[in-house]
This record gives sequence, C-alpha cells and structure tokens, in this order.
Amino acid sequence: MERNNQYFKRDISWLSFNYRVLLEADDDQLGLYERINFISIYSSNLEEFYKIRVADHKAVASGATLSDEETVQSASELVEEINNEVNRQMEDRIRIYEHKILPALRKNHIIFYQNSHVEPFHQPFIRDFFREEIFPYLQPVPVSKGEIVSFLRDNRLYLAVRLLPKAQTDALSVAPAASTGQAPFRYFVMKMPYSKVPRFIELPQHGGNYYLMFIEDIIKANLPLIFPGYEVDSSYCVKISRDADILIEDTTSSADLVEQVKKKVKKRKIGAVCRFVYDREMPQDFLDFLVDAFHIQRDELMPGGEHLNYEDLRYLPHPNKQIEKNEKPRPMKLNRLNEKESIFQYVDQKDLLLHYPYHAFEHFIHFLFEAVHDPSTREIMVTQYRVAENSAVINTLIAAAQNGKKVTVFVELKARFDEENNLATAEMMKAAGIHIIYSIPGLKVHAKVALVRRRSTHGEKVNSYAYISTGNFNERTATLYADCGLFTSNPIIVNDLLNLFRTLMGKKDPIFNRLLVARFNLIPELNKLIDHEMEQAKKGHFARIILKLNALQDPVMIDRLYEASQCGVQIDLIVRGICCLIPGQEYSRNIRVTRIVDTFLEHARIWYFHNGGSPKLFLGSPDWMRRNLYRRIEAVVPILDHDLRLELIYMLKTQLSDNQKACFVDENLRNVFKYNATKKPIRAQYAFYKYLKRKNETHSQHTK
Repeated sequence: MERNNQYFKRDISWLSFNYRVLLEADDDQLGLYERINFISIYSSNLEEFYKIRVADHKAVASGATLSDEETVQSASELVEEINNEVNRQMEDRIRIYEHKILPALRKNHIIFYQNSHVEPFHQPFIRDFFREEIFPYLQPVPVSKGEIVSFLRDNRLYLAVRLLPKAQTDALSVAPAASTGQAPFRYFVMKMPYSKVPRFIELPQHGGNYYLMFIEDIIKANLPLIFPGYEVDSSYCVKISRDADILIEDTTSSADLVEQVKKKVKKRKIGAVCRFVYDREMPQDFLDFLVDAFHIQRDELMPGGEHLNYEDLRYLPHPNKQIEKNEKPRPMKLNRLNEKESIFQYVDQKDLLLHYPYHAFEHFIHFLFEAVHDPSTREIMVTQYRVAENSAVINTLIAAAQNGKKVTVFVELKARFDEENNLATAEMMKAAGIHIIYSIPGLKVHAKVALVRRRSTHGEKVNSYAYISTGNFNERTATLYADCGLFTSNPIIVNDLLNLFRTLMGKKDPIFNRLLVARFNLIPELNKLIDHEMEQAKKGHFARIILKLNALQDPVMIDRLYEASQCGVQIDLIVRGICCLIPGQEYSRNIRVTRIVDTFLEHARIWYFHNGGSPKLFLGSPDWMRRNLYRRIEAVVPILDHDLRLELIYMLKTQLSDNQKACFVDENLRNVFKYNATKKPIRAQYAFYKYLKRKNETHSQHTK
C-alpha cells in the first residue's frame, strides 16, 4: 500500500469503505433484496465519487485547475490508482451479482433474464410490449467521427448500435471483407426511455416462476424493427459520468448568491467527462470508434458489465411475496413523550437524547409543533442543510410564521446536490413570512441546530430550549441514518446557541461557554482534551479516547492522535468512511480502527474522553476533516446528564464489541471482519435498539 508520509490517501481510503458496502451484498445471512440494495448503494456511491472527487483530480491532471495539494503528475497518478482499484472491485461486483444474486433469485422462482434471448413462450409478449410501450419513445441518433451529433447526458444509459446495410451484407457474401476492405459500418446511439418506461419489466408468469427483464434487453431483441434495411452487427450499453462539482463564488449579496446557484446548477449536467463506462465485451474497434467520435480520453475509460447503472437495482420488482424480508428495527415512540405530554415540561426537568432511527423523528416535529402553539414562544431558529421534499419540518415552521411567531431559518445553499431543493424550500418559507439567512461567503454552515426562544407572558419564569444534532432535519433520512439529537434547557447552552445564530447573522467575536463551534473554540478545546489524556498516561494512569466519526482526514488532528498513542493513550476509532490514519504502526500501536456497515448508515459523531474516570462525552455535526474543522460552521455539545452519558457509553461499547458487521481497518486498508465463532454474536445496531426498547418498556411499567 503506497502511503503519503503517515497517512492513507483520502480517496483510496474511501474506496476501501465503498468496497465494504459491496461486501454486504456477499452476506448470505441478509435478505436477498437487502443484498441487492447494497449493490445499488455501492454503485450510487461510486457514481458520485467519480463526479466529484475523480473529476477534481482529472481537472488538475489536465492543467485546467491549479491545486495547492497536488501536482499534475500526482493527480494523474492518483486517477490511475483509483481506476485500478475500481476495476479490481468491479470483478467482485460482477462475481457477487452473477454467481450469488442471480442464482438466489432463481432459487426463489425469479428468473431475471440477463440478455436478449428469452424462452419461446415470452417472445410474443416481448415483441408486443416493445411495439406498444417502448418503440414510440426511441430516438436513434447517427454517430460519425467527423461531427458529434449527439450529446451524451450525465449518468444516462445509452445503447450503442453497429449496423451494416443489407445491400452491403449481400455484397460481402459474394466478396468477403478480407478482399474488399473493412465493412462500411453505421453507428447509432439511443438513450433508454426510463422516464416513460421502467428499467425492469415484469413478464408473464410461467410454470410457477416469475420473470424479469431489463428494458435494454427488450430493445436489443427488437433492433431489426428499429433499423429495417440493416443487419444488426452488435449493440452494447455505454454511459458517461460528468463533473458535477460547481464552484459558488463568494459574494456579500444574497441576491447574487441565489442567482449563481440557479445558473450553475443547470450547468452540472453538461460538465466535463470524467468517466466513460462501457460493456467490457465490446470489440476494440467498436470502442475505438466511440472514443474518437465522442472525444473520450483513454484514461476516462472504465470497463463494466453487460448492464450498467446498477444503482437502479433498488427499484427491482419484488414479484415473489413469499421471500422473507429481514425485520428492521422500527422507530419507537418514547412512552414518556406520548402525545398528551409536553416535551417542554420534560426538558425543563431533564435533558432528552433521541437516537434515530430507533426513536421516532416525530418527537422533533412534536417539539416544533409545541413551540408553534405555546403562547410563550418568542422565536424559532433553525439551520437547514438538507431537508426532505414536502418536509413536515418546513411545514411546521411555516405554520409557526402564520401563527404570528418569529421564525428565522439559516439556509445553506451550497449543500452539494441539494442546492435546488434548498433554494426552492427557502423561497417557499420566505413567501410564508419566515426570515431567511443565506450562506456565509467562503463557508458552509453544517451545524444541525434549532432554538426555541420563549418569553414569559404572565411574569413567571420560562425556559428556552436548544436542540443540537448529528443529523439533518430530514424525516426521510431519519429512518435510514443512525443519528443522535439532544434537547436541553440548560441556560448556558441555550445562550451559546443564540450567540451562534447571531454569528450567522453577522455578529463578530461571539463567546461560547459550553458549545464547541468550529472556527472558534472547537480546536483549542479538542487539544485540551487530548492533552489531558496524554498527561494521565504519562503519570501511569489509564487514559482512553473513543471517537465515532464518519471521516478522519485532517493531518493535524491525526498527528495529535499519533502523539497520544505514543504516550500510551488507548484510542478506539469507529470511522465509517474515510480514515487517513494508518493503524498497526509503531507510532499508532495503541490505535484501533473499527468500521461498521449495516442496515442503517452510521452517521452520528460522538466523542469520548476518559478524563481520569469521569468521562466527558460530546455529540455534534463535524467529522475530523479539514473542511469540517476549518472551513465550516459546526456545533458540538457536551453531554452533561449522567444517565445520558452512560447511554452513549453503552452504545460505543456495543459498537466496539460488534462481531457481525464490524471490521478492523488494517494497515493495508483491508476490511478485516471481527467474526468470532467462540463469542456470543453481537450486531451493534440491533443490540442497541433492543437496549433502547427495554429502557422504554421499563419506563412504561414504572409509570403504570
């Protein structure tokens, strides 16, 4: 494994994570369609990776973009290293799909045709379906080397077809190609009409079996109907990935920022080519023709299987209802927070910690709803990074504004791939009377926080409430991502959060007493916490750090962890994705890296410092990447409640004990599973759900 000093390369580390996602599809213990979904996730992740990360490196390699972090040569070498690793992974993806998934479907009486050859009893259906449902939407476009007459759209599947005029085939039968020269082929491309016809077609049942087919295979089977007068030589699927990163220039004007976003998002689909994926069975001369015709660079070529865009597998029909599905944890409502009780009154007495998706996101909606109808509510303040379409959160905020409450929402317009949705949502909120603050120049606001400010109406003392989370205010992802959110009425934290919102409005030199905020007091406080553990270790006392993160990349903080390790501090890292720290070295001998990939996407950021036996725990929005620590506004809150600290410690220990879905990441970036046949099986996500469920049931019994 090639290393840059003492750090893994960020993008090679990410590929190790995505490969771990693919390995879930290889797990025979999972439900069949869950395994199929992991192939879809793997493919979707890889598509975005090429559009953003690889596109950036290619821009540097071509000299189109200057970079302080890499040279033209190093960028070019990295792109080659990435492509080599992806090609290696693709072999496993093909193996898993062809030799495990397809046989498992057949075992469950689902025959998924993988080419245009079908059983005789399906041929009439295929012909009629093509003529009636597909043919009207096909638009074959001729392709020649002299001029590009077709623009290949980003991530759309095309069928490239090579034809020979029948008059020519008759002539060739008399004078073979060897004596007359190369055959005068004609080339066409056709975009698959997915907006009109599904990718996967269910065919009539037969003999107790269900049948599925790709739409492109139905088209291949009927190519002679599309091209009368031609003999079909061959046809293969191709697709292009385009640079999807857009640079939003700094501006002090909200109107300029909005206009920039509107214009630049539209250009995303016509970005520079960063990957051309093709069926690896395509003959070299066919591929060479397409490369020349569409001006594809050789380092953009990526061989694939007969079928591409495997992210679509999430939509694969489920015709056999007898296939057992894995029972997933269902979001539970806390018995102590039923609809008749006030969240405000509960949080007046004790901090509240919610764990999504194990706990219902409805509790947060209820919290906002209570603020809407509480006569003491003065203002509701929220950050918006990624929200769901038709969001219940946004609808509740609009209801608050219509109910006469002051509502302030900070909208991050630079949230990648959510720019349009965020802009549309912001305009809708603005029209409803909500005060909108747009992005800060040069920064992204990634903090996930909400504040309900209250003022007494009859002279009695009332509390205000702060909410700090690791996840977005998005009810859809709250059922898919494992996150945490803390409600508190602690006046110091409430005031800190108010200062954070004032900072977003332009106030300078804020003071934060409890809240840790990136670009202000976060790094100094982290250094103090690490220093204290090092001091404990030097004195011969037990010292430990546990960091649960999505990504660890900042070399400064990695060096601090190396330093702590060499002092004897025991360090456990639970890092789902990118991890540039190299374990298993002399300088990292006390550091272990665990990766968990399971039903839910591990998204929470939780930090534990042993602190001489009085543990300090924190949760918040930032990963330990340069962008999070230095170029974003992030918020982290200390967990002050003793019971909640114990709850988070239990979660961390359970994740470190996982021997079903957890891997060690070794010094070669391999995912080394923690399987141990001699120990009781522990699957952390399901074990923690049971723990929370027991707590909830115990509370219910105590209140009867």
